[in-house]
Amino acid sequence: MAAHQRDVNTLLLRASELARAGARTTGSVGGAGGDLRGTDLTGKDLGGADLSGANLRGARLIGASLRGADLRLADLTGADLRGADLGGADASQSIFLTQSQLDAAKGDLLTRLPPALTAPAHWRPAATPGRSG
Repeated sequence: MAAHQRDVNTLLLRASELARAGARTTGSVGGAGGDLRGTDLTGKDLGGADLSGANLRGARLIGASLRGADLRLADLTGADLRGADLGGADASQSIFLTQSQLDAAKGDLLTRLPPALTAPAHWRPAATPGRSG
């Protein structure tokens, strides 16, 4: 079983690299550029960050603000999104994002998701100017 898991992981890594090859990450978090694999970003304010094409495999984003962040072609394999705020973020083309990750996160109706995933019922409507929400 371990050999099979290793082979599958190698295949998924290669698929991620190929998919992200066309994306150019301009944003940088802590000087890491696009390679944030396994990074502890718990509680960080990454609102509006350009994380397109970033490697966020296994990153801890617990309670982080990703409001308005660009997560297109970001590899989110195993990223811990518990309590992370994805409000208004663009994850429409993110790689290996799962429904269970979304279910553990916060977001709103402006959060862009891949077609196969749905916004959890607990996500709030997008804030309207002049109204609290």
